[in-house]
Formats: sequence, C-alpha cells, structure tokens
Amino acid sequence: MMMKPSHSADRGIIIAVEGMDGSGKSTQAMLLFNWIRALGLPVHHTEWNSSPVVAAATKVGKETKRLKPQTFHLIHAADFADRWSKQIEPMLEVGGIVICDRYKFTAIARDGARGVDRKTIEKNYSFAREPDITLYFDIPPEVGYDRIVTGRPTLKYYEAGLDMGWTFDPFESYKILQGKIKVIYDTLVEEARIVRVDALGTVAEVHSRVRALISKHIDLNSIHPIDENDRTAEMIRMSSFDWGSLEEGDA
Repeated sequence: MMMKPSHSADRGIIIAVEGMDGSGKSTQAMLLFNWIRALGLPVHHTEWNSSPVVAAATKVGKETKRLKPQTFHLIHAADFADRWSKQIEPMLEVGGIVICDRYKFTAIARDGARGVDRKTIEKNYSFAREPDITLYFDIPPEVGYDRIVTGRPTLKYYEAGLDMGWTFDPFESYKILQGKIKVIYDTLVEEARIVRVDALGTVAEVHSRVRALISKHIDLNSIHPIDENDRTAEMIRMSSFDWGSLEEGDA
C-alpha cells in the first residue's frame, strides 16, 4: 500500500504517468496538468523522448536502423537527463509540480523487454528521484493493440520491435513486444513502485479515478499557489491570441 508522502515547498512534487500504448495516459496527463494549473499552482508538463538536444541523433539512428537495445537505452537516458536538468529539476527547486508523461519506468519496461539488464537501467536513471506518485494506466493488451493498429497499414520499425528479430511480421512482433512490456509493468505494480489505474471507460470516468488517487496520495496544499498577478501573466502568455497583430492593427 503506497503511503501518502509528506511534501515540503522546497522539494516540489513529481507526478508520473505510465501505460501501454493506447491506454490514454497522455490525454489523462494533459487533463491532470490543466486541472492543477486551474488550481493556480505552479506546474510543468514534460513528455518522454522530447529533448531537442537529443532529437537529431535519435532520428538518424532510427532512420538508419542502427539502434541496438543498449544504444536505444542510452539515447533515451540522455534525453531524460537533458529534460531533468532543464525542465524537471528547475521546477522542483522552486517547489512546483511536474507532470511527467512517462518516467524511468518506461525505460525499465521497454528496454527491459528488449533484454537490457534492469540493474543497468536503474543505475543510468539513478540521478532522478522516485516520483511522489506514478499512475499506471492499465488496459487489456488486446484493447491497446486494437486502438493502435486500427486504420494503420503498418507499424514503424522500432515501434513494432522488428529490431529484435522475433518475427518479420510487424503486427505479430508488436504483440510480442507489448506482451513483454506488460509483464514488466505488472511486476512494478506488485513492487508498489507504480499505482494501477483502471483505464477502461470514458475519458471523464478515468479522469475521475485519477483525481481521486491524486487527492488520496498527494497533498496539493503543500504547494504555494502562483501569485495572482503572475498567474494572469502566465495565462496571457499561454494564450493563442496574437497581441502583436492587435497592436499593429491599431497603429
């Protein structure tokens, strides 16, 4: 049973979301981000494999099919390290909240499914602390499979796990890969490192479960809200309205 952690304003809060492909976790991560932002709390959203510094190397490696499991693992670790230092840690240092769409558990599951030793994975991500809560959006493998492959003529090489040589059929290879990933995620649940969320149902139903778990495990009152003026400025900055064009029109 995961205990409700005690937070202090100077350590911030990490909320990670994990899940199989097609589980709807990214949608729930954004809804969670918008809910917390609406509460007036400092919050940042970051996604897996999104560092611009590492993106070029990752793209070349995928296009040339030169990424072996260990190399793939190290590239993603470098991507995460860059985002940790530039996005995650700075927000935590000011006592904010970070919503991580995939965390090191994705590496444990995906790289582990490709045969990378778990001790190696844990060591290479040891600079990142454990999240205050990790929500694992759980769905039956066949549901995720149908959501991903419906209407798609094929799957990408690494997405399908074709680099492992299990089979030449991308869809069959994808099933094998996802099955191995699911086993590792289920093990992490048993170890109480991640919290299972029933991801079946409507978006609203799943999000209701998410809010209930956050309220149970996370003390959002420990986070200092954004000053009213700063909050207004942030909302203006994040607005899609083009203030510059308005000024030009008035000139």
